[in-house]
Amino acid sequence: MKKPNHTSPEEAIPFLEFSNNLHPLTEAISQFLIKNTYPKNVKKGKILHKAGEICTNMYFVKKGVLRGYVNDESREITTWITADGELVSAICSFILQIPTHENIQTLEDCELISLSKVDLERLYVKHPSFNITVRKLTEIYYMHAEHRAYIVRLKNAEQKYQLFLKQYGHLANRVPVKHIASFLGITLETLSRLRAKR
Repeated sequence: MKKPNHTSPEEAIPFLEFSNNLHPLTEAISQFLIKNTYPKNVKKGKILHKAGEICTNMYFVKKGVLRGYVNDESREITTWITADGELVSAICSFILQIPTHENIQTLEDCELISLSKVDLERLYVKHPSFNITVRKLTEIYYMHAEHRAYIVRLKNAEQKYQLFLKQYGHLANRVPVKHIASFLGITLETLSRLRAKR
């Protein structure tokens, strides 16, 4: 099977800028990322990663919205939501290369740039300063995970929604209400009442 074309320098600009804002990229690292990343377009409603599989890629979201969710009997529980200008992966599966319980679904048509686990490990060895980039990224996403954990543990639904709007307000009209309610751990009816009040 023919290998897809890697990202062009123009296509890679948003990802390179994102990475450079974390820690300055050398020209060599920039060229490595251009030559070892690949564009991927995924239509709305598709599964980017399926539970039970090993996640071998991480993706930079040039455009679009995605969610992570797990299946609990007949329910889908949304565990995170992300959008333009961020990275997405089934992170435990990606790091440990083990099957995951998590699904990743597109909520809009998405334009992505993929980087494989194998190439990321090569990058670490070849250009050690990129480890600083990923360490800073890990710190940011750990703080995001802590914030999500805090929101879902609150008992007051209105407080949950206020915190959601504070951090994810730019997504409030891009994500179906049922997924927001699931993410916050409240009923759809409760969320509808809160939105109506505003």
